[in-house]
Amino acid sequence: MKTMKCNQLGGACDREFHANSFEEIAEMSKQHGMEMFQKNDEAHLNAMREMQALMQNPEAIKAWYESKKKEFDALPEE
Repeated sequence: MKTMKCNQLGGACDREFHANSFEEIAEMSKQHGMEMFQKNDEAHLNAMREMQALMQNPEAIKAWYESKKKEFDALPEE
């Protein structure tokens, strides 16, 4: 089990996500983002705009994803 925070994953807060794989963490982050979108949380909306801009460039989003996966893989097990 490893932990990453919302803001480590491109979000806007310190909410922690705990999972055994980066894919699980990414899905938790996505669900949290959808919740914050529904709540119209301005900080998260700004973070989402930045991610959407990044997604316009397939190479940039791939590099971002790979760097976050490496960051997850390097974390110590809890």
